[in-house]
Amino acid sequence: MVVDAAAAVVAAGVAVAKQRVLLVAPRDSYRTAPYIAAARKLGVDLLIASEGKHTLCGHDVPGVQVDLRDTSASLQAILTAAQAQPFLGVIGTDDASTEFAMQASMRLQLPHNPLLSVRLARRKDLARTHLERAGVPVPRHWKIDLTRPLAPQLTHVIFPCVAKPVALSASRGVIRADDRVQLEKAIGRINSMLTDVTEREERETLLIEEFIAGTEVAVEGLLRDGHLEILAIFDKPDPLDGPFFEETYYTTPSRHAPDVLAQITSRVAETCAAYGLREGPIHAECRINHAGVWILEVAARSIGGLCGRLLRFGTGYGLEELVLLHALGQRPDTQREAGGAGVLMIPTTQAGILRRVEGVLAAQRVPYIEEVVIDVREGYELVPLPEGSSYLGFVFAHAPSSAEAEAALREAHACLRVVVAPLWKGGVVHAVAS
Repeated sequence: MVVDAAAAVVAAGVAVAKQRVLLVAPRDSYRTAPYIAAARKLGVDLLIASEGKHTLCGHDVPGVQVDLRDTSASLQAILTAAQAQPFLGVIGTDDASTEFAMQASMRLQLPHNPLLSVRLARRKDLARTHLERAGVPVPRHWKIDLTRPLAPQLTHVIFPCVAKPVALSASRGVIRADDRVQLEKAIGRINSMLTDVTEREERETLLIEEFIAGTEVAVEGLLRDGHLEILAIFDKPDPLDGPFFEETYYTTPSRHAPDVLAQITSRVAETCAAYGLREGPIHAECRINHAGVWILEVAARSIGGLCGRLLRFGTGYGLEELVLLHALGQRPDTQREAGGAGVLMIPTTQAGILRRVEGVLAAQRVPYIEEVVIDVREGYELVPLPEGSSYLGFVFAHAPSSAEAEAALREAHACLRVVVAPLWKGGVVHAVAS
């Protein structure tokens, strides 16, 4: 049976009521709602610092409006809020907010990571260079200046390769290229996605790295004074070979051998130490092949979307509950359930206007399926990868084994039919109905 987090905290004598945490969340972040739900369950007072008034009002929780581009004024707003009621912890929900959350923690004299560490975890180009100097195995890579002629910069690139923005997340803009023609097209496509990026260097820089074949896993962990606690290792059973890299299935516990799991843990911990990360949640992506474990990324934040629910299987707590308790300096007892669990992030495969998702009831009737959540509503414009970055929803499974959970998710996915209408822009049809 899953342990009720609030009940467990009370039973353990952990006093979290009236304790306050600052949540720094970019406008329209899909990570905000799970944190609010977790805070309410634990009885934690939450203040949301966000750039958008709509974000603050939409969740019926206290908030303070900040401008992450005006650090000085925004930090002063946080300090003013802390004078009314102190914060015991600060959490940055997304890559765009982790640096500001670190600065707020520093000003409030709360545990925090060094600024360079957080920046390395967010900037793919800086991370690659830093890990290489630290002796951590990384793929061969090339930093591209989009303001300079491309041809001389591409001379030594090895194929197949992967081109990616240096600071976007959720696989947005990540494109595999098998030859020079494909690479130049990919660079042009990525460049068009960067026009709204605020920071000039991130807008004008692109990373190319050698494609690493192999199976992929995701790792969720918490750092406590530099020590890494692994919360879960998720297998990604679908091959992620490109040309785009949309994630779909996550299952746990991992079916990799114990020695491989130990290598994964060691490599992620080595990377955190190389960055200088010491506190808070981390989300890592790794590839595994005959040469060992390769770090794709280690971010100083938790995984996004509703995937954090899978942590209930491994710990008895949702991921956001664990992060909140860590911010409060608490270490709850965790209990692992028998069997396996998984989630399907329903991919956006077609551009257009969503009309409806059919087959939801049939999917929910599949054995071992616990819930089907459709996040996107009728009338929403669907944008697939590499330009898009959102999912249609999530399907959750809990079964006697992770293999059976995966099979249930695939059966449920086969029940779903996404009906998409054409998108008209300027009198031109941009998609066809499915």
